[in-house]
Amino acid sequence: MDTKELAARLAKGDRRAVAKAITLVENDGAGSSGLLRAIGPRLGHAFVVGVTGPPGTGKSSLVDRLTESYRKKGLKVGIVAIDPTSPITGGALLGDRVRMVDHTMDEGVYIRSMASRGWAGGLSGAVADVIQLLDAAGMDVVMVETVGIGQSDTDVVRVAHAVMVVLMPGLGDDVQASKAGLMEIGDVYVVNKADLPGADDMVVDLLAMARDFKGRNPSVLKVSAAKREGIDKVVDVLERIRGRFLSSPSEAGDAIRLKGIRGMITELARRRVLVDFEARADSRVEGLAEDVAKHGLTIDEAANSLLGSKGARVRPRKRTV
Repeated sequence: MDTKELAARLAKGDRRAVAKAITLVENDGAGSSGLLRAIGPRLGHAFVVGVTGPPGTGKSSLVDRLTESYRKKGLKVGIVAIDPTSPITGGALLGDRVRMVDHTMDEGVYIRSMASRGWAGGLSGAVADVIQLLDAAGMDVVMVETVGIGQSDTDVVRVAHAVMVVLMPGLGDDVQASKAGLMEIGDVYVVNKADLPGADDMVVDLLAMARDFKGRNPSVLKVSAAKREGIDKVVDVLERIRGRFLSSPSEAGDAIRLKGIRGMITELARRRVLVDFEARADSRVEGLAEDVAKHGLTIDEAANSLLGSKGARVRPRKRTV
């Protein structure tokens, strides 16, 4: 199937075309750049929600419940679920399709699990491309669920129009420790598993923190995804933000839209720089290591050489005794 035909089928929401297109961009296959150019005129409709937070807080269950609510509103939903890649085998569990099995036969929902492939920040390197493809395929809302992350893993803010941070009672001092990272990126803070002791106290703590975020007014909500309690309130908050996003051209809508575009550009550029760097590193680092070990090249000089123009190599100094 050529790029033009794939783009046309993608525009019709053909699920096989979506799967093929995602695999193509994930693997940076021949024609992937042409495909992304072809779908360019169709982009800008999907509202992207980043769903992030520490492991075990119930992000997948919450995404599942939010999808139910969005489908009741007649909206099409794309889900990009990032799972960690094993540093040993390179494999990934990709378990979110199992947890969201109720939606797998729904033509209005497309779920794609992606391995992080060592990408830091809770995402996968191809996530920005995949969001574009789901946008072109007619999804109204795209939810990006990150790997269970820590306070410094905040890359999702680059690709999302709204960020939902999912927490749970019992995190205790972890919330305070996260204040300089994860706790500063949310538009919505959700305390899940609200039937557990300490949920109300956590909401109070989050509200107090929110007052310190000058220029921002994030929402703090308490839910139980397992019991389907409080989900509609989360959707209402996200829908208010989506409403501003869809109101472009307007000051509020343009700000949300441009934030997403800036982040997507940055994320794609980072991916391409890193791919190029890793290709050069794989072919040259062994020789540079030899020069450091045997010929007096410093590690700093070796690193500078690796970052320089392709094929450039710092001449090793003679060792002095």
